[in-house]
Amino acid sequence: MKKLILALSFLFFLGSCSSFKAQRVDNKTSDDKSMEITDNWMSADTRRSVKKLIEQMQNHKGYQRMMRKFNGTPKVFIAEVQNNTSEAYFPIDDFNDEFLYEISASGDFILVDAKAREKILKEITYQNDGMVDPAQAKQIGKQLGADFMIFGNVYMKPEKRDGKTLKEYSVNLRMTNVETAGEVFRLRTRVNKYSDKKAFGW
Repeated sequence: MKKLILALSFLFFLGSCSSFKAQRVDNKTSDDKSMEITDNWMSADTRRSVKKLIEQMQNHKGYQRMMRKFNGTPKVFIAEVQNNTSEAYFPIDDFNDEFLYEISASGDFILVDAKAREKILKEITYQNDGMVDPAQAKQIGKQLGADFMIFGNVYMKPEKRDGKTLKEYSVNLRMTNVETAGEVFRLRTRVNKYSDKKAFGW
């Protein structure tokens, strides 16, 4: 009897393993499949939102006016976009990386990255603590001074009723002139996610 139970358990294990299937898919297919699984913010939402924000920025009259008047290449300090949603799992680091990548790819700015600045300051402090040959140590006060700063945040407003949920994500950015504190632009894009637990049998 024990042998029969063990044999059946083994066959059940094999059957459960054989039901798993994985395959590589493109970004669009991945996004479509994810909507069958979750209503959370996905990588496709990040790519779309950043693309829309960059397009808005380049078409913004304040931005165009600033670029026409500025002599040289503007130095921009990119502060981290803040996750102000109630979702602790919101992929804010991925969003910040994607935004930095696209800003860099535009070629319009010399970037001053918040994370990089903190690490550089630690390294310069270390070099000037007597651990590095003074002739080779870099000096404090040589970093670039930003001409402009970009700040941002993400909000999410959920509406729920009878197992149905509508999430409205709002991604907001603004650029400020460091010297004058004048605002260059303020941008916003939204992503809406609808889910019906009853329809999917959750």
